[in-house]
Amino acid sequence: MLVDSHCHLDRLDLDRFAGGLAGVLDAAAQNGVARLLSVATDLESWPALARMTEPYPQIALSVGVHPSEEGGRAPSAAELSALGREPRVVAIGETGLDYYYGRDSVARQQDWFRLHIAVARQLGKPLIVHTRDARADTIAILREEGAAEVGGVLHCFTEDWAMAEQALELGFYISFSGIVTFKNARQIQEVAQKAPADRMLVETDSPYLAPVPHRGKPNQPAWVRQVAECVARLRGESLEHVAAATSANYRRLFGAPSEPA
Repeated sequence: MLVDSHCHLDRLDLDRFAGGLAGVLDAAAQNGVARLLSVATDLESWPALARMTEPYPQIALSVGVHPSEEGGRAPSAAELSALGREPRVVAIGETGLDYYYGRDSVARQQDWFRLHIAVARQLGKPLIVHTRDARADTIAILREEGAAEVGGVLHCFTEDWAMAEQALELGFYISFSGIVTFKNARQIQEVAQKAPADRMLVETDSPYLAPVPHRGKPNQPAWVRQVAECVARLRGESLEHVAAATSANYRRLFGAPSEPA
């Protein structure tokens, strides 16, 4: 069994799939993907995400506002806490820091990141962390705000082993996306080789970052299999071993969709 630990089901072009979301899940199941975590990036789309996924117990949800979101409703502790108590919500995020395009919003991003961490600690739920070009500040804020109390995952990991080690020391997991399959992703591949087996996750981040051999196409949860296959090759392990390990890690961190995290 595989788990897609990070996807954005509300951003998929469902017209590409016979049966809409049910077709997405059928394709995933045919590739051995039994569970999915659909991650929120803003508050405006949350009600629609909750409605569209409600009939499917294999889908869990998160709630949060992405650091690069502009123009939407700013997160508040009250709203995040209320939504975070919904039964299917297993995590807070995605949150974090993205300085690649957001150098002019550093202060705002850091404030939002600290707010999400505080809510996660209040609710006792793990964090889903996005970090890009912000290594030092991401680790510093996680430490300063006591994020190790709840842990979480650095999703779609694109940094080096030095940062991975710091995240692991804080009790966080490392998640690999389709980027790990790219030929020039040597830094990420090194992390995949070195990461402890009990602290790895795999994801698609669909509809983005489709893995080889689908690179350049809209991504989908079924293709987390290619991510897991690549990680297995890098580690000299079987797909079955990586699938079992990452699925167990998912359950340990987030719980099952119908269970509290």
